[in-house]
Amino acid sequence: MAALESSPPRAVIEHYVRQSVYRKLGRPLPRQAGAPNPLVVNISARHCHLTQDAVETLFGKGHKLTPMKWLYQDGQFAAKEAVTLIGPRSRVISNLRILGPCRNLNQVELAYTDAIALGYDIPLRSSGDIKGTTGGMLMGPEGFFEMPDGIIRAMRHVHMHPDDATYYGVKAGDWMKLKIGGPCAITLEQMLVRVDKSFKLEVHIDTDEGNACNLQPDTPCELIK
Repeated sequence: MAALESSPPRAVIEHYVRQSVYRKLGRPLPRQAGAPNPLVVNISARHCHLTQDAVETLFGKGHKLTPMKWLYQDGQFAAKEAVTLIGPRSRVISNLRILGPCRNLNQVELAYTDAIALGYDIPLRSSGDIKGTTGGMLMGPEGFFEMPDGIIRAMRHVHMHPDDATYYGVKAGDWMKLKIGGPCAITLEQMLVRVDKSFKLEVHIDTDEGNACNLQPDTPCELIK
């Protein structure tokens, strides 16, 4: 299957244009423009990560996730497949998007408002830290899959390449702040740093956080140690 094309985020284009203009004018780069990579801030809407076994239970034996849209992190995609999450008292969230590729655990990531609508009391956790968390039932076109745990509100975090971590003077597991400008300006604290050679510089916040600051493609954002 041919790769699905995706346009570079506005922040990426602006970063490289800004660098080009300053260099052409022979002026020193301002701090943010001098960063090795552009800062992209994305809202991570509710979604789930599934194992291959869970996918086959929900969609049929041998079923493989189909990429619908490539995400900013290399190799990650929003799948065409979606499921229904059934909460307490038969409250549901339909069209819960699956993100691929498949992982070695099953995890649903919701905003607090999603959890309230379903009747869940979910913890704030780093992705993958699901021990002792709430479970639930997923429904697909070919069956049901019961999760004993794995429903969380994902802790806001920033993905970094080691070059970015060096530039900002942080390491994996550290905490940073995200300063968000615009008419609804706020500063988000307790931003978990995640570092890997495969990562692009990207912050993930959830829909509650994104709505609180009215995050738009042209909203100025800055990482602060």
